[in-house]
Amino acid sequence: MNKLAVFDFDSTLMDGETLEFFAKDIGIDEKIKLITDKAMRGEIDFFESLIERVSLLKGFSVERINEICKTLPVMNGAEDVIKGLKSKNYKIVCFSGGFKNATSLFVEKLKLDGEFSNILHSKDGVLTGLVGGEMMFGDSKGLMIQRLQKLLNVTQENTLVVGDGANDLSMFKYASKRVAFCAKPVLKEQANIIIEEKDLSLILNFV
Repeated sequence: MNKLAVFDFDSTLMDGETLEFFAKDIGIDEKIKLITDKAMRGEIDFFESLIERVSLLKGFSVERINEICKTLPVMNGAEDVIKGLKSKNYKIVCFSGGFKNATSLFVEKLKLDGEFSNILHSKDGVLTGLVGGEMMFGDSKGLMIQRLQKLLNVTQENTLVVGDGANDLSMFKYASKRVAFCAKPVLKEQANIIIEEKDLSLILNFV
């Protein structure tokens, strides 16, 4: 029987927000954090918040971005939960409103089955402040999970999703196990598994 587990990336598989790590490096962390927090609470549209935040990275070196991505911290319990779910026949995928520079590294690091995220546009090794990709909108995760369920022949009953913010809401509709991990109130309301401790391996108690 096919099973699917979808994890958000920022503050879920990775301990922190990718954009905030970038912002700290160029001294605009407060500005970025303010927009991120509003988006995660569902106070502003995810697409608008993404466009606004990425525009602030214009002129940043791609090489430096990649260096930072190599040092991003793995969330406590991530390796254990992935091993545990794989032993129970789950395909494990990451959906991220963040960027391939980071998520592709975590696919290798955590042995995920795949990732869907966004791409920072660059010219001559420098970010242009533009972004494109698979996870640009508030409903992107919901649309993608439906495609994967169809492609992998997985039912809603055999789908588990894990997230922490408002842009994870759209995929919650299509899973019987909905984990709010150290999450914003807006996501907890729609979850049926709530984990308040920073340890992803606790999910294994529910599968």
